[in-house]
Amino acid sequence: MEDLNLLRMFVAVAETGSFRAAADRLGVTRSAVSQGIRRLEDAQGAALFLRTTRSVRPTEAGQALHAAVTGPLAEIAAALETLSDQPKGRLRLAVTSIAERFLSGPLVAEFIAAHPGISLDVTVTDDEADIVAGGFDAGVRLGEVIAQDMIALPLTGPQRQVCVASPAYLAQAGRPGHPRDLIAHRCIGWRADPGVAPYRWEFEEKGRAFDVEVPTHLTTNDMQLMVRTALAGGGITFGIEDTFRPWLETGALVSLLDAYLPPFTGFYLFYPGRRNQPPKLRAMIDHVRAWRETAR
Repeated sequence: MEDLNLLRMFVAVAETGSFRAAADRLGVTRSAVSQGIRRLEDAQGAALFLRTTRSVRPTEAGQALHAAVTGPLAEIAAALETLSDQPKGRLRLAVTSIAERFLSGPLVAEFIAAHPGISLDVTVTDDEADIVAGGFDAGVRLGEVIAQDMIALPLTGPQRQVCVASPAYLAQAGRPGHPRDLIAHRCIGWRADPGVAPYRWEFEEKGRAFDVEVPTHLTTNDMQLMVRTALAGGGITFGIEDTFRPWLETGALVSLLDAYLPPFTGFYLFYPGRRNQPPKLRAMIDHVRAWRETAR
């Protein structure tokens, strides 16, 4: 069992790139992780990590070990959890920041109330990296970006992007009649992180998809800042309709260019296919199914 624990420590360090972060994930001290990795390296007769004052990254031997043990460790963890009648443990989810139906609160609140033995750990991220490599049990993304080797369960129906602005902004700047007119407007854009180009706004005309590189006078990775700035008359912004729905219904924001924004595949809960799904993940799968039926 100690060897299994050492491998768990190794995987946590490899995935977080930090002894401290690995210790936080495992609920142990940094010293325990450091000593555990040292014992594992002594047993293997090879250095598994290159350590500097700023980073920890796997050596070639460490990369090979990580590739070899990640899948089997997940299978072992799932098999051990199936021995319990009640779902329990920490369920880690990676959820895109635009999944408003999931992040709005009720779905999560009902789940944690129904399953007191499960600790739900949600990371809001727009990184499309492998959730298994990141140590997550499941994720929530738009269907079009989910890897084909994942099992995907519908969370919502079709979704739609919208352009929105406040009546005050439109009274001052006018209303665009075509997506190309956006280049003459103040626009509020989104990007995943500072190293990524701002998202190009996507439209469709007569069955042909095209995008527009709008002049973003404000760019951010915070959807709430985009909403607040639009409400304050700062310009036109763009995103999933569910995000703006409360203000569209009151008239505080106005939808624009609707004819160029058809619906597309919505959000899914997705997870890796395994012989033994852990009870905590099965509980979330069943909850999403029931919640969607109720929402219908």
